[in-house]
Amino acid sequence: MDDINVLHHRCLLNLRRRIRDIGDGRPAQERCMRLQKEGDTLSYQGNSEEVGCYVAGRPLSKGNCYFEVTIVDTGVRGTIAVGLVPNFYRLDHQPGWLPHSVAYHADNGKLYNGNPIGQQFGPKCARGDRVGCGIHSENVEAGFTVVFFTKNGKEVGSVEVPVSAEGLFPAVGMHSMGEEVKIDLKAEWFLEEDESMMMVDSHEDDWGRLFDVSVSGTLLEYVGKGKSIMDVGLAQARLPLTTRCHYYEVEIVDAGEKCYIALGLARRDYPRNRHPGWSRGSVAYHADDGKLFHGSGVGDAFGPRCFKGDIMGCGIMFPRDYILDGEGDAGDCDGLAVRPCPAAVQNVLYLNEEEEEDGEEVEQGQEGQNVTVFFTRNGKLMGRREVGVPPGGLYPTVGMLSSGEKVKVDLHPLSG
Repeated sequence: MDDINVLHHRCLLNLRRRIRDIGDGRPAQERCMRLQKEGDTLSYQGNSEEVGCYVAGRPLSKGNCYFEVTIVDTGVRGTIAVGLVPNFYRLDHQPGWLPHSVAYHADNGKLYNGNPIGQQFGPKCARGDRVGCGIHSENVEAGFTVVFFTKNGKEVGSVEVPVSAEGLFPAVGMHSMGEEVKIDLKAEWFLEEDESMMMVDSHEDDWGRLFDVSVSGTLLEYVGKGKSIMDVGLAQARLPLTTRCHYYEVEIVDAGEKCYIALGLARRDYPRNRHPGWSRGSVAYHADDGKLFHGSGVGDAFGPRCFKGDIMGCGIMFPRDYILDGEGDAGDCDGLAVRPCPAAVQNVLYLNEEEEEDGEEVEQGQEGQNVTVFFTRNGKLMGRREVGVPPGGLYPTVGMLSSGEKVKVDLHPLSG
């Protein structure tokens, strides 16, 4: 019992010493388990069954509110986590697994916020990627702060977390042999000028429905699982196309793993787990195979495939006497100076009636007036299709289905 009492007494002294050091303003020592640190390099030294973790000696603060990790090697599984933890966080757990910690995990793109079960958050990260983590420190004194994460200098997303008086410390976790990163505890991150403009020009309010898609200004990013055709990410605009806002464009910023990107038009209650064009009341041009899908899971050869940097467009050629129910109330489009459609769009050859998909007669019976939907690629017309307008109109709809896909959307490219 004496030995136990002595051990207990030493533990209390160590704890008091740590608390006193913090109170005196002296920096706490960085801590590391199953990771080797040489300069700014951290490498996993375990057996792939046990977690290794590094915790920095100083918390993030107003003067030092961001740090960044560059993945040198993903090792066997790429189970690398970057985030923030309390000072005395257990080093045998990945950041984000335990309460009061939060982390972005590179192997699955999930966010772990004080829970061993993560939520889909962003793209996976690979060798050469830079993963950053920072805080918006305005509300720290109120007992909480907003933690944000970046990938290669672009913000992935943010989450509000509680923070104690001692602050949140940069942390890196690893869990398989061969994993290695470089950490920069003095990194700086600024919102790029073009991104600042995007935030002014477009907002999340432009979108009425978002499923497994994140929005940052005009940038849409797929954040779903991408494992099956049921994992479609869908973004549908809040307003349908009208005679005053009759065309929109999508630029492929990143084709991701498969470039399963589709743009088109769909009814307002379109299924969330179906690519545009696959189900009734929709039509879409698919980038991965260049096919047109019109209310069917079987597409028709339509145009060339699309890749990173390509700009895909979709619009409607309305009849002169066309009036959409409620169009007069669409104040968001008031004042738009819509330019005439290019001559090429007006001179396309009409498709033969026999080329329409099976079951189209059923769809037309459920739709209202027909309109001509057309698609473009890099400013050139690809073709068009006669489509029945469902009640409420046809809404700009973008679908994505593989990891890493990103597009920029301009819902009003013809405005003055």
